[in-house]
Amino acid sequence: MIELDHLVVGYDRQPITASLSGTIETGSMTAITGVNGCGKSTLLKTLAGFIPPVSGTVRWSSGRPVIGWLAQRHALESQFPLTVQDVVSMGAWPRISLLKALDRNLRKRISAVLERVGLSAMAGVTIDRLSGGQFQRMLFARVLLQQAPLVMLDEPFTGVDEITRQALMTLMIEMNRQGQTLLAVLHDSQRVANYFPENLHLVAEQAYWGSTQGAAFA
Repeated sequence: MIELDHLVVGYDRQPITASLSGTIETGSMTAITGVNGCGKSTLLKTLAGFIPPVSGTVRWSSGRPVIGWLAQRHALESQFPLTVQDVVSMGAWPRISLLKALDRNLRKRISAVLERVGLSAMAGVTIDRLSGGQFQRMLFARVLLQQAPLVMLDEPFTGVDEITRQALMTLMIEMNRQGQTLLAVLHDSQRVANYFPENLHLVAEQAYWGSTQGAAFA
C-alpha cells in the first residue's frame, strides 16, 4: 500500500530521521517505535500528508486512500463546547455536510460505535467532562464510524489505564481482522511484541524494519 523511497522526515527542512526505504503492506498491522524525539509522530504525520518530507518520496500503490486519524490527546482542544456525539459524528465527514442533520441510519451507526466503546450513556456529555480513558474511547468511536481502509494512531494508549488500553487494543485487532491497515506510534515494547506482526523501529541514525519476532533489517 505505502512505499517509502529514501524518505527523510522533519520540520522546516531539518531532518529528524534516517533515510527510510520499505513497504507497508495493505492489511498489515505495523508499530512505529523508538525513543522520544526520534521522529515517530513526525513520520506518521508525513505519511498522513500533514507535513511534507524533507527528502525522498511516499508512493501509494493505488492512490492515497481515506485515512482514519487518531491524534495524541494533547493535540486536541478539549474546551471546545462539543458533545461526545458531535465528535464521533465527525467520522462521517466528508460524506455528510457540516450543516446537514444526522439521519436515522447515521444515528444508529453512531449509537452502535458508542456502545462498542462503552460510551452509550455519554453521547450528550460535553468533552470537557471526560476522563482520559473516556476521551480516548470517544476518538476510537470516531475512527470506527469512519471505517477508513488505513488507520493511523499516534500514541493511542497515552494517559489511560491498563483496562482501557486492553479494550482499545482489542478494537484495533478487530479493525485489522476486518481488513483495515493499522499504523500506530507506540512505546510499550511488550504490547508491540504481543500484538503487532510488523515493527518500524527508529533510532538516532538508523531505522529497522521487520517482524516483531526479530527478523529486522536496515
